[in-house]
Amino acid sequence: MEVLYFVLFGALAVVVAALELSKSGKDRISTSPAFNAFKNNYLLVYSIMMGTPFTLSSSSSLISRFSILGGRKRACVIYCITYILSCITKHSSDYKVLMLGRVLGGIATSLICSSFESWLVAEHNKRGFDQKWLSLIFSKAIFIGNGLIAIVSGLVGNLLVHTLEFGPVAPFDAAGCFLAIGMAIILASWSENYGDPSENKSLFAQFKGATMAIASDEKIALLGAIQSLFEGSMYIVVFLWTPALSPNDEEIPHGFIFATFMLASMLGTSIASRLMARSSLKVESYMEIVFVISAASLLLPIAINFLVVPSNVKGGSISLSGWIQLVGFCTFEACVGVFWPSIMKMRSQYIPEEARSTIMNFFRIPLNLFVCIVLYNVDAAPITIMLGMCSIFLSIAAVLQRRLMIIGEGHRLKTEDWTPPDKYKEEEPLNP
Repeated sequence: MEVLYFVLFGALAVVVAALELSKSGKDRISTSPAFNAFKNNYLLVYSIMMGTPFTLSSSSSLISRFSILGGRKRACVIYCITYILSCITKHSSDYKVLMLGRVLGGIATSLICSSFESWLVAEHNKRGFDQKWLSLIFSKAIFIGNGLIAIVSGLVGNLLVHTLEFGPVAPFDAAGCFLAIGMAIILASWSENYGDPSENKSLFAQFKGATMAIASDEKIALLGAIQSLFEGSMYIVVFLWTPALSPNDEEIPHGFIFATFMLASMLGTSIASRLMARSSLKVESYMEIVFVISAASLLLPIAINFLVVPSNVKGGSISLSGWIQLVGFCTFEACVGVFWPSIMKMRSQYIPEEARSTIMNFFRIPLNLFVCIVLYNVDAAPITIMLGMCSIFLSIAAVLQRRLMIIGEGHRLKTEDWTPPDKYKEEEPLNP
C-alpha cells in the first residue's frame, strides 16, 4: 500500500484529535447530570444500531405508521427485529429468500432514518431539557455512530471474514447479535412516546396531513428539498467513487479509503459541534457555505480532465488525477459530516412534532426515486457528467438554504417584535 494513503489518513486523524482535545469552554455546552445520562444511553443504542451492516434501499415510507400509532420505541424495536431477520436470510442461497431479506432491510432502513430521531426529539422535549442541548446529541451521534463505529465495524468485518475465515456471512451474524443487545437496552431503559395522538387516522390521512404541512410552510418544503438534493448526491457519490478513482482498473485499497472517508466525516462533525455550540451562530447561515464547498469538491473530476493528461495504462497504482479526486472526495465527506447533525438540528426546529416521522419519510420518497433513476442510467453518461450533475444539485441546495435562512430570520424577528394586543395589556388606573 502506498505511503500516501497512510499520510492522508494520519493527517486527518491528527486534525480530528486536535479539534476534539482543544475544545474550550465556548466550544462546549454546559448540561445537567440527568441530561448526560439520557445522552449516553441514546448514544450507546445509536452506536450499536449504526454498527450493523447498514445497507441503503428504496424502501416504502408506509411503515412510518408504526412510529405514530404504535409508538416510536416500538418502531425502534421493530427495526431491530426486522434487520435481524434480514441478516438471517443471508444464509440462504434461494433468490426469493434473499429478495425477502432486501425488503426487510429496506423496511429497517426507513425505520432507522426516522424513528430513532423522532423518539429522541420527543423524549428530549418531554423531559424538559434545553432545546440547544439537542445539537450536542446530534453531533456526538454522528461522530461516534456514523464515523468511529463505521470504521471499527469495517475492521471487525474484515477480521471475521479474512483473518478468522468465518465466511462472508459472519459480519451479518455479528450484526444480529449486536442488534439483539441494542433491542434489550431499548426495552429496558426507553419510555414510549407517540406522534399524532389520533389513533383513528388512516394512512392516507397521515400523508395528506404531511402534504398539507409541507405545502403550508415554506420552511418545511425547503428543508425537504435541501435534504433530498444533498442526500441524493451523497448516495450517488457512494456508487461512483470507486470507478472514479480507478478508471483503468488501478489497484486501490477500498477498505482503507472507506476508513479515510469516515475519518473525514468525523472531521466535519467535529467542526459542526463547535459551530452549533455557539448560540450566536445559526445553523442556516453556515450550511450555505457547506453546500458551496461540497459542490466545488465534486467539480474536481471535470477540472482534472483539463489540467491533467489522463492515463490509459491498465492496472498499477492510483494515478495523479486519482489522488486529486481522492482529496476532493475527502472534502465532500467532511461536508457530509457537517450536514448530518446540522440537518437534524434544523428538522427539530421546523418539523412539527405530531407528524415528524411521516414528514421525514415523505422526504425520502423523491430522494429514493431520484437515486434509482440516476443509478439506473449510470452507464448512459460519463462519471464526470454524473458528478457534475451532483455538483449542480448541491449548488441548488445552497440557494435553497439561503432562502431558508432569510425566511427563518424573518420569522424570528417577527416573533421578537410581536407585542400583545391592547386588550391583554394591563389597564391603566382611571385616577392617576
